[in-house]
Amino acid sequence: MNAPSIILSHPQLGENIGAAARGMANFGLSDLRLIKPRDGWPNERANVMAVGASYVLDDARVFPTLKDGIGDLQFVLATTARGRGFAKQIYTPEAGVKLLRDAIARGERCGILFGNERTGLENDEVSLASAVITIPTSEEFSSINLGQAVLLIAYEWFKSGDATPGYKLEHGPNAQKATREEMFQLFEHLEGELLANGFLYPPDKAETMIRNIRQMLSRAEFTDQEVRTLRGIIVALAQGKHRKRGTPPA
Repeated sequence: MNAPSIILSHPQLGENIGAAARGMANFGLSDLRLIKPRDGWPNERANVMAVGASYVLDDARVFPTLKDGIGDLQFVLATTARGRGFAKQIYTPEAGVKLLRDAIARGERCGILFGNERTGLENDEVSLASAVITIPTSEEFSSINLGQAVLLIAYEWFKSGDATPGYKLEHGPNAQKATREEMFQLFEHLEGELLANGFLYPPDKAETMIRNIRQMLSRAEFTDQEVRTLRGIIVALAQGKHRKRGTPPA
C-alpha cells in the first residue's frame, strides 16, 4: 500500500459516503472502508453523489466493527474536532499526512479514521488510533461535513507529495517566453528612442532610469510575440504615425 485507507465509522447518509469517495478519487486515494453504514450497503445515493468516482465505491469493503476494519493497519490517524480528556498526540492535517508518508515509506499500512455525521468518533474509537488529526476551523463553527472532511484531508495527502510548481505562466500554443536576446533588443530599442526624445533627463539620472525601466520590463515575463508588439508600438510612436479610426494600415 502506497496510500492510506479511508475508514468511515458508522456513516449515516449515502450522499456523504459518495462525496467522500469523490474526494478520495480527486486526490489519488482508493481504499475505502465502511464500518457498519446505517442504511446498509451498497447504497444508490452514494453512487449518484460519487459521479465518476463510483469505482471507489465498487471496491469499498464493509466491516461489522472498527476493530475488524483497521485490524490489518499499523498506523491510524483519527480525525476529530473535540478534546477527549486523555493523552493523545494531536496534529494538524499537514503534520499528520507527513507522519503517514513517513510510515508508508517504512512499509507500514496506514489509515485515516472519520466518525459519523451526528456524533463523530466515540472516545473508544479514538483510543484505538495512533494519534489524532484536527482540522483548524473558526472557533465559532467547527463542525465539518463528513464528505468535506475527507476531501480536506485527501487534499493535504495529495499536496504533500505533489511537485506542481507554485506558479507558472501559460504562453498559449503559438507563443513562447521571450529569450534574453529578444529582451536586450527591446531594451536597446526603447532606450534609444527615449534618449532621442529627451525623456532620460537629467543626464546624470539616465543610468538609474534605464536600470529601473529594464527591471520593470523584465518582471513582466513577455512572450516573443509581446516583445514584437511592443517594438512595433515604439516604432509607431517614434515616427509619429497617426491612423484614422477604422482605417486599415497602409
